[in-house]
Amino acid sequence: MGAESKMLQANRLRRVFTQDERPAMGFWQMLPGANISRALARAGADWVLVDCEHGVMDDAAMHEAVPAIAALGVSPIVRIPDLQPWMVKRALDCGAHGVLAPLIRTVDEVKDFVASAKFPPEGRRGFGSPFAMQAFDPLPTMTEYLQQANASLLTMVQIETQEALDAVDEIAPLVDVLFIGPFDLGNNIGKPVINGRMDPELDDAIARILGATKRAGTRCGIYCTSGEQAKHYSDMGFHMITVATDITSLSAVMADTLAIAKGERLPERVGSY
Repeated sequence: MGAESKMLQANRLRRVFTQDERPAMGFWQMLPGANISRALARAGADWVLVDCEHGVMDDAAMHEAVPAIAALGVSPIVRIPDLQPWMVKRALDCGAHGVLAPLIRTVDEVKDFVASAKFPPEGRRGFGSPFAMQAFDPLPTMTEYLQQANASLLTMVQIETQEALDAVDEIAPLVDVLFIGPFDLGNNIGKPVINGRMDPELDDAIARILGATKRAGTRCGIYCTSGEQAKHYSDMGFHMITVATDITSLSAVMADTLAIAKGERLPERVGSY
């Protein structure tokens, strides 16, 4: 296997994007612990997102989660807390197959984010992590990683503000994935998701973002709160879909199991985060 194909082949999410005619399904990890990472990866995901923005994931937890996910042949993706370049570097240096930036607002922010994720001459990422290669199988050398990373690692931004929505056609060609956060997007356009119900204007905004990625030849992802909702967006043509989150799934399963044990009706689900 040549140097160029080694990291591309190891990045399962990118491989699904380019080789498979189906959406890449994944899980959201908010609770720290490599055992949780492994449980999510073993459940059949193409990718697991390590949430350092809203999850209970500090730098050390991220460094444990990423290799645990990758060791099972699943792509670890890291959502950074903020658009600071050092956060992009830490995520990629621990072996992330891609980085997701939240709350993007401007084209310049996106360009700056991408530059932080790329080695020169395409960007300004510093080189030297001895850990990044360990998240890829077969294991690349440091030289192979340096030569491969720009083409192999995924840059993703969340479209969840009015400003980003307004500039979506300019943003779409700059990254690999536009990822929709429906809750923040709804809040920012004045149409919040209430009890799991989406306003038609929010539905239109989501369709607009998907259309921008199709015109740009890039990929579109979306955060879902149930398997049924994930199937709906799969049928719409989305490429990357969150199916479940660890903490909400744990809470729901425990509540349902307890209700069954007590002979009670199952709790009603209203599309919570």
